[in-house]
Amino acid sequence: MNVYDSGTILSDLSILGYKLTDNVKKADLVIINTCTIREKAEQKAFSFLGRMADLKNKKPGLMIAIGGCLAQQEAKNILKRVPFVDIVFGTNVLGRLPALIRQAEKTGETAIDVDMSGKSRSALTIHAKKTPITDYVTIMRGCDNYCTYCVVPYVRGRETSRLPEDVVNEIKIRVKKGMKEVTLLGQNVNSYGKKEGLSSFSELLAMANDIEGLQRIRFTTSHPKDLSLNLIHAFRDLEKLCNHIHLPIQSGSNKILKKMNRKYTREAYLEKIGSLRSVKPDIAITTDMIVGFPGEAESEFAETLDLMKTIEFDGLFAFAYSDRQLAPASSFNDKLEEGVKKERLLKLLDLQKEYTRRKNKAFINKIVTVLVEGPSKKNNSDKPNAISQDLQWTGRTPENKIVNFTLDRTDLSCNDHLLGKLINVRIEKALSNSLKGTPVTDIKGEITYAA
Repeated sequence: MNVYDSGTILSDLSILGYKLTDNVKKADLVIINTCTIREKAEQKAFSFLGRMADLKNKKPGLMIAIGGCLAQQEAKNILKRVPFVDIVFGTNVLGRLPALIRQAEKTGETAIDVDMSGKSRSALTIHAKKTPITDYVTIMRGCDNYCTYCVVPYVRGRETSRLPEDVVNEIKIRVKKGMKEVTLLGQNVNSYGKKEGLSSFSELLAMANDIEGLQRIRFTTSHPKDLSLNLIHAFRDLEKLCNHIHLPIQSGSNKILKKMNRKYTREAYLEKIGSLRSVKPDIAITTDMIVGFPGEAESEFAETLDLMKTIEFDGLFAFAYSDRQLAPASSFNDKLEEGVKKERLLKLLDLQKEYTRRKNKAFINKIVTVLVEGPSKKNNSDKPNAISQDLQWTGRTPENKIVNFTLDRTDLSCNDHLLGKLINVRIEKALSNSLKGTPVTDIKGEITYAA
């Protein structure tokens, strides 16, 4: 979601005459778009701001802006800790950022706007000439779930959904500018439109599925309590909807789930996993886990491990619990020691490695469909003259598996033509976090495209 917001900011700033630079020392304006979902993210933001102090001293005309969740939560403290900041903007004011920048340019005084009372932008005007092959579109903002460990409702506000026609229109605009795959974003996409009486999320997916030129659809994040049968059936009925769902469970213990205020049980979650696999037996399922939540006994952590063994997820984002200032769980008394939390996290991650490795190995010798996203980051970009070497490219399967494959580096114009195309790749090697393969060719030696 922050990636999407950053794209919105860049789009708006182009109107003011700003251009993006990769060299912070050349910048006239530095914008830090922050997160505060975990303590580490907050620490990294303040650490970066600290490094900006020296740059600001050397270049007094430099403007520094900080936005996002940390700015929303800690506006006053930010100015106390780093008084050289010129602009502080909250999560609901992206549309007003250009005016804040102009204000700071004109007056030289700090501009602050963290007002959450107004409506957030309902649609995006896209000024960029091109968009990435895979891109994001936000369909809703905020959250109404109030999980006890989470600050999102406090820093992003209550849940609001965009009009379906605005979402569809934005996707169409992005497709015309080069996007082939969209990821629909929301804190809980499953509840899209319910408060406002709009289309359901499964109906919105069907609208996106009909957009000409769009090849793939993904979404995140999906709350288990609102996973409907219609959405489950969408994986069967919509050909552009990728064969992957991220469904955060957070814990395998009913006691801990209740303390987290997740509003579902272990049994209900398992039932929905069963429904998904009955409709799509090969669907890839990933999840989030929090270990060491206040009061989590060893037996309750064992329930989480047991749930992992029962489901065998394709992938996992796991974190040791950390207090968040505005979250109710920060006032819970039965906190666990850091050593215990780290030990449990390692156990969880080690177990998941086994399942990820096994799932990846199952792809060996199979032909998969890969959306070509571009050259791999692992290429020797610092050796542009080494044209005799093969160029490694990358893309993903419908199951969200990263696939790296090689193409002849001496024919880059042909390779560029593959950008955004769905090609067939035979998997030859399974790594811990990715797959390696070779494009399938016809009798003429030309790469074959997916149907």
